[in-house]
Amino acid sequence: MTRTLVLGGGGVAGIAWETGLLLGLADAGIDVTDADRVIGTSAGSAVGAQITTGVALDELFERQIAPPHPSATSPSFDIEKMLNELGPIIMGTTVGVARTKAIGEFALAAETGPQAKRRAEIAARLPVQEWPARGLEITAIDAYSGELRIFTPEDAGEVELVDAVAASCAVPGIRPPVTIGNTRYIDGGVRTTTNYDLALGSEIVLVVAPMIDLPTKDPELLSRREELAASADVLTVTPDDASVAAIGTNPLDMATAKPCALAGRAQAAAHADDVRKLWLAS
Repeated sequence: MTRTLVLGGGGVAGIAWETGLLLGLADAGIDVTDADRVIGTSAGSAVGAQITTGVALDELFERQIAPPHPSATSPSFDIEKMLNELGPIIMGTTVGVARTKAIGEFALAAETGPQAKRRAEIAARLPVQEWPARGLEITAIDAYSGELRIFTPEDAGEVELVDAVAASCAVPGIRPPVTIGNTRYIDGGVRTTTNYDLALGSEIVLVVAPMIDLPTKDPELLSRREELAASADVLTVTPDDASVAAIGTNPLDMATAKPCALAGRAQAAAHADDVRKLWLAS
């Protein structure tokens, strides 16, 4: 029986909240980091990389509540401006690859910081920077074609883990698209914030989603979600009111890390019984 942990996007706040939630579940005796598959998108790629490379949850939690690393930056995040720029694409009639390609074009044209600086920030978040031996799947989008790319340990030798995580976290218009090979990649969350449909083939799926997915009209994506719902036990955990307040209006603000980690850890108790029932099913 395949158990899959899906970790969604949500910025710095999402990384901290997911880390706190996972530790809170472990406090309750449920270690979901032993999943057969870990699918990480954006913030979830950073958390997924950390837990699959063997770093203890309590150590990861301490990193979240500690003062930010000197290399870390908090970009301005104007949700109204982003919605004005990307809203017509996200909420328009285009779906699937046509939509992600349009977002890629926007990201490639945007003025953002240098890739090297951003890579250093991502590297500072990963205590271990070698690919794990077990099932980690990191989502990103080819900015030129709009196609989904899933980076896995099989890419070791050609793609460094730091670059895969940086690609998955390349928020359009805010972070620079990441060059890997002969193309550039943007945030895997522009497809969906969790990409939980990729868990198809699993029997048990826990989705940890700092941000809810926007509605979609993509028939292929909807079909995959329906197929997953019919073939697997799926449980989704999203932020409660206290966690939403901790996340605030700028999930990229480094100041959100500590309150979000604490809120996620506290929230876990409310989900422990449901997660235990799901995860320990046989």
